[in-house]
Amino acid sequence: MKNKALGALATLFCLGTASSAFADKPVDWQIDLQQAATPIMEEVRWFNHYTLWFIIPITLLVLGLLLVVMLRFRASKNQVPSKTSHNTLIEVVWTVAPVIILLFFAIPSFQLLTNQLTQPENPDLTVKVIGTQWKWSYEYPGETPVSFDSLMLEDKDRAALGKSDPEAYPRLLAVDNEMVVPVNKVVRVIVTADPTDVIHSFAMQSFGVKVDAVPGRMNETWFKAEKEGLFYGQCSELCGKDHAFMPIAIRVVPEDKYKAWLAAAATDLPGANKALIAAVEADKSVDVAQNAAN
Repeated sequence: MKNKALGALATLFCLGTASSAFADKPVDWQIDLQQAATPIMEEVRWFNHYTLWFIIPITLLVLGLLLVVMLRFRASKNQVPSKTSHNTLIEVVWTVAPVIILLFFAIPSFQLLTNQLTQPENPDLTVKVIGTQWKWSYEYPGETPVSFDSLMLEDKDRAALGKSDPEAYPRLLAVDNEMVVPVNKVVRVIVTADPTDVIHSFAMQSFGVKVDAVPGRMNETWFKAEKEGLFYGQCSELCGKDHAFMPIAIRVVPEDKYKAWLAAAATDLPGANKALIAAVEADKSVDVAQNAAN
C-alpha cells in the first residue's frame, strides 16, 4: 500500500509538471555547449572536448614558462643579462611542435567542416528562412505551401497561445510561431534576408547550425534532428537595435504530428499550433504518468 501511495503521489506530481516539455536553451552559468540534437552537433561537442586536451596543457606550459622567466631571470637576480642571440634546438622545437599540434587540430576540423557543408542529395524537407529587422519568416514549399512570420513571444500573448509555462517557453527566447520539423528527417534550410534589409545569422546551437542570412543571396545548410522537443537559438549577427529580440525556435515532433500540423497550418496557423501543442503535451503527460506508475 505504501508503494502504491508513493506511486500515486509521484504520478500526480509528474502530471502537474508535465507541461514542461523538453526545451534546450542556454542556462545560467553554462560553460559547455548545449546538448546535441543532431549528428553534426555530436561531432561539434566531441571536437570541442578534444581540443581541450591540447589547450589546457599548452596553457599550463606557457604559464610555467612565464613564472620561470619572471622568477629566475628577474633583474634583481641577473644583474648582467644573457647575450645569447639564438638557440637552434629551441627554435626547431618551437617551430615543429606547433606544426604537429595544428595537424592534430586540422584533420578532425576539416572532417567536421566537410560533413557540415556537404548537402544531402535527397532531403526529406526544405524550408526557406528569411531574416528581417527584427523577425524570422518561414516558407514551406510543396502541395500545401505554408508561410508565416515568427516574432518573440510577448507576455500578454502567452495565455492566448497556450504558452504560459516559462520553463518550456522562456522569456526572450520563446516565439509566437515555431518552425516545425519532423524527427529523424533530413531538413534542407535555405537562408536569406530581405533584399532591402541587413545581414542576419540563423543559429541553432543544439543542431550545430549557424549560417548568415545575406540580402540578395541564398545560403544553404541542413540538419537531422534526432530528439523531439523545443529548441532555441538566436540571431547571431548584429543587425540593429532589436538584434537581441530576434529569437529562433524549432519544434521537433513525430512525422504524423508534423503532417497533421502542415495540413492544418495551410488554412489556420494559430489553430494548427494550438492543436500541435495539445498533442505534444498530451503525449508527454501519458509518458510521464506511465513512468511514475511503473
